[in-house]
Amino acid sequence: MSSSAALPDPAANSAPASASAPASAPAPADRRRWFALAIVMTAAFMDLVDVTIVNIAIPSITRDTGASVSAIQWITAGYALAFAAGLITGGRLGDIYGRKRLFLIGIAGFTVASALCGLAPNSDVLVAARILQGATAALMVPQVLSIVHATFPAHERGKVFGLFGAVVGLGAVSGPLLGALLTEWNLFGLEWRPIFLINLPVGIAGLILGAKFITESKAPRAMRLDLVGVGLVTLAMLMLIYPLTRGHELDWPLWGHFSMVGSLFVFAVLVRHQRQKAVIDGSPLIELSLFRVKSFAAGIAVQLTFGVGLGIFFLVWTLYMQMGLGWSVLRAGTTGIPFSVAVSVAAGISVQKLVPRFGRKVLQAGALLMVAGLLTYLWEAEHYGMAITSWQMAVPLVVMGVGMGLIVAPLTDAILSEVPKEHAGSASGLINTVQQMGTALGLGLVSVVFFGAIGDRLAPQEIGPAFVDAFQQSLWWVAGVLSVIFLLMFALPARPKAHMEGEAAAPDEAPLPTEPVLKV
Repeated sequence: MSSSAALPDPAANSAPASASAPASAPAPADRRRWFALAIVMTAAFMDLVDVTIVNIAIPSITRDTGASVSAIQWITAGYALAFAAGLITGGRLGDIYGRKRLFLIGIAGFTVASALCGLAPNSDVLVAARILQGATAALMVPQVLSIVHATFPAHERGKVFGLFGAVVGLGAVSGPLLGALLTEWNLFGLEWRPIFLINLPVGIAGLILGAKFITESKAPRAMRLDLVGVGLVTLAMLMLIYPLTRGHELDWPLWGHFSMVGSLFVFAVLVRHQRQKAVIDGSPLIELSLFRVKSFAAGIAVQLTFGVGLGIFFLVWTLYMQMGLGWSVLRAGTTGIPFSVAVSVAAGISVQKLVPRFGRKVLQAGALLMVAGLLTYLWEAEHYGMAITSWQMAVPLVVMGVGMGLIVAPLTDAILSEVPKEHAGSASGLINTVQQMGTALGLGLVSVVFFGAIGDRLAPQEIGPAFVDAFQQSLWWVAGVLSVIFLLMFALPARPKAHMEGEAAAPDEAPLPTEPVLKV
């Protein structure tokens, strides 16, 4: 599920925004730029909906394919991991070889991967197709706002970015509901498959129209690729997440523990490589000097931890409603609407009204509100048990949604507020990458915090109560994660730099917006 009024991702645009506008950008009078905008916005919407649409269909996928516990996790975590690993490289490839070219390659690959997902005969093929989806999205999504930045003059970008915010909000609300409707309708007897197949006509149209209307652009000073860095990041995450997802099924074998410990060694090798890469050609995958900025280091920790908490919550919440309470996919999908609306409304208010006055306290209040919502949800789940209703869930969901909205919209600004302008693009890309990695890690931890609490070989009448109990245990974990986030936020600036100075950065100096934090 996704819900944020934050802008979508330039994802890992490695160069600062000010360096990425080509001299050959179309003149403002060129109407083609508006067609190009509609195309890239549609692609961004397709990516957002495709991510948010999947969780709601997981129980249906499980029943149809007989997916194992680890397969359930990898259907979502595989996408997040592949997306995270490729974000910065996808942005740099666009800077080097052309944003239009990489966008078209990405949307073509995403469409093919969507077809493979929709036609998957079993869970193994579906997992592989989802990983391919994530990898191709990492080529497509970073180009979206880079193309906008290169196509529109500075005085129009504020309006365009605002329009993107509206698209993100629409995707946040419509994704789970659309997934619920498509699954419930069982079109042509395909059950859950239309949630992926719906991308085919959209992707084909985007490919044809994009080739015609999008103008090619490149960065004049694009950074070099760091494929070794990408490989080390991917290997370290796999060594950590794979044993977590398989551990419950395999009774936590010894090799899994060695693998998780070994991932720390690979991360250490990555840091060493990044230092050497910075000296050799000045184009590391991760700009390590950014971590000397206290607010950035703390913000990255918040982003990573937040991703972990959300990765856990949204998957177990779906399983709880459908497999625990026995609700239909449509009922589960509509139950989440108050949450999505609350996030979107609170996000807009936090950025426009609250953060300029109260700064960091707004984000910390958001974390406390989310904890309060979780504790309320815990009480209701225990008090009402299997008889709980959607209306009773609405109160804690709205409280959680308001809290999340107070965090997601201003968090990026808080993280970037003290980052040097020359590293703004690299910092934005790293924020998005870390958030996706946190999500993947959270989805991997579902084996520990949720499935680990469910006994094996349950009788049919025991399944519902077992899922309810496991859901409550998972909420305690998420509440603990949010408490850690609250403490980490003390290291963020009391007020973002632009507010302290009483002025905003100029359009050509500001980093491109980052993607919504709730891409789960």
